[in-house]
Amino acid sequence: MDLVARFRDEVALFEAAVRQAAAEPEAPPVPSCPGWTVSDLVLHLGQVHRVVEAVLRTRLTDPPQGTDPGFGLPAERQGWPEPGGGPTAGPVPTALVEWFADGARLLGDRFAETDPATRVWTWAPEQSAGFWLRMQAIEAAVHRWDAELSVGEPGPMDRSLACDAVAQTFEVMARGRRERLPAPEGAGETYRLAATDGPESWTVRFSGADVEYPARGGKAGEAAAADVELRGYASDLMLYLWGRVPLDRLAVAGDRSVAERYFVLVPPV
Repeated sequence: MDLVARFRDEVALFEAAVRQAAAEPEAPPVPSCPGWTVSDLVLHLGQVHRVVEAVLRTRLTDPPQGTDPGFGLPAERQGWPEPGGGPTAGPVPTALVEWFADGARLLGDRFAETDPATRVWTWAPEQSAGFWLRMQAIEAAVHRWDAELSVGEPGPMDRSLACDAVAQTFEVMARGRRERLPAPEGAGETYRLAATDGPESWTVRFSGADVEYPARGGKAGEAAAADVELRGYASDLMLYLWGRVPLDRLAVAGDRSVAERYFVLVPPV
């Protein structure tokens, strides 16, 4: 999968959706991001892009010192949301959409010219430009879905990206979220997601404070039994893990309480 192309495709779809929203007299609310309108969503993703672009451009290898809530924002931004605020009423400012488009284009170009193996700071154990490319392709897709939902019916996720995002949730997001939020201790429960539109499946075990992925156990070449298995299209599995669709969207086999107990470990951002 070409993640640079995927990133560019997703931000183009995001931009198309927010331009549709900008034609309305009021910024539509974003149902999947309570407390935000489309204006808040655009500001959020646009600032993320500028932070990541700066990390790659400067080859930052240490954590940033201090945080500037106005980072990357122009001095003149009448009608724009305030960072961290919301919901922001009024129409989506055209200048805000153009600012987003410029930043997305800049980050796409930066990804294209940067070796994924380049060492840079990230918030995860993996310290590479490739981490940011993978993360931002996924985040762009999730927020594209949010933006499309605010103006109509959102399109499904690209299947290859959805499969990668499921793995990335267990490889990166679940572990990080466990460190940041109170989370239940695992008792060795296994939790499997299985795609119904392909052969892929992912199994994780929650053991004490550890999130084991892929879960160990079972015979060679044979998947170990899981306490709970969630089945659905890869797109729906990804959207569930990102808090965008409910558990009822998936087929559940086994102990449903295991899925409900560990949902706190996935990132509804």
